[in-house]
Amino acid sequence: MTIFVRLVVLFAAYLLACIAASAIITVGTFTPDWDSSAFGGQTFMLSSIIAIGGGVIAGIALLPALILIALGEGFAVRSGIVYALLGAALALALGYGIDFSGYAGVSADGSLPRGRELLAAAGIAGGFVYWLFAGRRAGAWK
Repeated sequence: MTIFVRLVVLFAAYLLACIAASAIITVGTFTPDWDSSAFGGQTFMLSSIIAIGGGVIAGIALLPALILIALGEGFAVRSGIVYALLGAALALALGYGIDFSGYAGVSADGSLPRGRELLAAAGIAGGFVYWLFAGRRAGAWK
């Protein structure tokens, strides 16, 4: 019974992590052109974008995330920093390919392009939210 409850917690934590990553990407995408009149009172629209984005992220990242979740549970990894770093690496790998072939480096002014920053921030947020709900007790069922 405890394994079944743990699987439900893992699945719920994964969905919450995907919603957090979607919220970071949505807010980060709209922030440069953010106008107080653009989304004033339209929280339903932002919530819908975040929910749809969370579903897309959950579908795209399911298999690699399941591998990382299984490894985290098997080795009882309980560090929030590890989950945040793995989330950032997973987001960047899914965005640019596992060999980071689309990763062209630093721009002319010495900063990272905005897309990479958003992917890394979304991965960090997703990994941290997953750790908050499930990663802190990883391997406790053994």
